[in-house]
Amino acid sequence: MIAYLEKLEKILEPYPWSYTIVIAFALLLTALLANWLVKLLLVDGMRKLLKNRAFGGNEERETRFHLIPRLANIVPLLVLSGGVKFIPGMPETLSALISKICNSGIIIVLALAFAALLDLINSVYQRRPDANSKPIKGYLQVLKILITVVAVIMIISTLLNRSPMLLLSGLGALAAVLMLIFQDTILSLVASVQIGSNDMVRVGDWIEMPSQNADGYVIDIALHTIKVQNWDKTITTLPIRKLITDSFKNWRGMTEAGGRRIKRSIYLDQKSIRFLNENDISHLKEFVLLDDYLEQKKLELAEWNKNLIESGAKPINCRRVTNLGTFRAYIGQYLRNHPQIHQDMIIMVRQLHPAANGIPLEIYCFTNDIRWDIYEGIQADIFDHLLAIIPEFGLRVFQQCSDSSGFIVPPAVTLENAPLRGGDS
Repeated sequence: MIAYLEKLEKILEPYPWSYTIVIAFALLLTALLANWLVKLLLVDGMRKLLKNRAFGGNEERETRFHLIPRLANIVPLLVLSGGVKFIPGMPETLSALISKICNSGIIIVLALAFAALLDLINSVYQRRPDANSKPIKGYLQVLKILITVVAVIMIISTLLNRSPMLLLSGLGALAAVLMLIFQDTILSLVASVQIGSNDMVRVGDWIEMPSQNADGYVIDIALHTIKVQNWDKTITTLPIRKLITDSFKNWRGMTEAGGRRIKRSIYLDQKSIRFLNENDISHLKEFVLLDDYLEQKKLELAEWNKNLIESGAKPINCRRVTNLGTFRAYIGQYLRNHPQIHQDMIIMVRQLHPAANGIPLEIYCFTNDIRWDIYEGIQADIFDHLLAIIPEFGLRVFQQCSDSSGFIVPPAVTLENAPLRGGDS
């Protein structure tokens, strides 16, 4: 090989610049050949090895594939950096400049490889069962920033042919400027630490933050931002420090408890409320859900009224059962026997303050299925049944008519003209 080069040099001796070009071209071909061989033997081999083994999902596999080619790019840069000095006739200044550029390229490749390695670490960490509650993506992004800063310092020192420590010693005077530049990063890092240590938000949590128009599931927590997929499938990206400075609602407690709250009122016409007579009560006993309630109320009121009459009070002072109270008791028993109501959580039917739009009868309970569509279906079925059965108790739902001209108020539904069912006073 050396003899061939010497013979070629003699042939091109009248044109020394041509010999330099030939050697430089040969060095470039050598670098390309080295790059091709490394990728053929190392990269393709590793790809085949990784494809035959289970390494998590496709995202993790792609992250590994990005790491290997980046490391393979170091080889041609090493060939060019080491071989440029042997090119005959190459100006020393140009040779040194090419060597510095190649060394800088090696630093960039190493920095990108370290960044890919951090992505790989995050992908592997995501396979842990507690990854959503303790994400490390923000901390890895801080490391990426540090790697970038170190790479920039080393590149500058390589191009200027100065020691990196000399450049680092001058950064002290720029500390205030650097703090101003990385202000958001510092605040975000502090917010990330507080969020992680207090377990405020996890990937997969449903959060509601009206000030940022965010209402949906957290799909990503990074160093600077947090991504929320809203119910309409839009993505809201908000600064992570907002979770510290602003208030928000996390629905994780509902998910972990396994119950989703129903809190809705039925507004009843106050004019339809009345006492029940003996015939009404005997008819209401046909409701299985009201057997125990009516029997208990019968004994309770009989004892009360007996003592009241013995004291000389007139019968008008006696306690009696109302259709509203009976309906309230019916709802309570209906919910306690409903298979899709969480029986270990509070079940309450309460009467709220009367208003111009009637008497609110609020149903407060929890479904045992927290899925949105299933929850809405359960809630709708419950109120379908209650609204349909209200006339059985001689009650009317209050409904304000938008056009009162020609509106005729229907007669009150009584137990004489409608089948009855259940209540208490």
